[in-house]
Amino acid sequence: MRKSRLSLFKSTSMLISVVGIIMIIATIIVVAYVGFSIVNESITDEISSGNQYDELADLKSQYGDLESKFDSVKSTYYAGSSDDIQKYNDARLELTRAASAVDNVASALDAGKPSNEVDSRIDFAKDKLQVARQAYENL
Repeated sequence: MRKSRLSLFKSTSMLISVVGIIMIIATIIVVAYVGFSIVNESITDEISSGNQYDELADLKSQYGDLESKFDSVKSTYYAGSSDDIQKYNDARLELTRAASAVDNVASALDAGKPSNEVDSRIDFAKDKLQVARQAYENL
């Protein structure tokens, strides 16, 4: 009887030890996976953010070019009739809307907004720049 209790105690303690080791290994694996996911996400966000900053620089460049075109024809339209002035002012309003959209992209990037939201703002800014470009061509 005494030998069987000792054998039962040994097997039970061995089982508890094995289960404890398995739980420690499982915990290490879970922590490593979570750590890897966090690092991977931050790297992906930085890459995405870098591309978005490049697109912002391109948007600002396009806006600057378009603004200089508007400024170059301003005196021509202001020297004309009130209809010419109104036509120029309407086109200039589209340029102002495009500037606001570009600034909106910059503020989203500075605030650290999610990349899908920044991408949607970039697309909106591109659309507004296209509308402003079309308004300039219609002058």
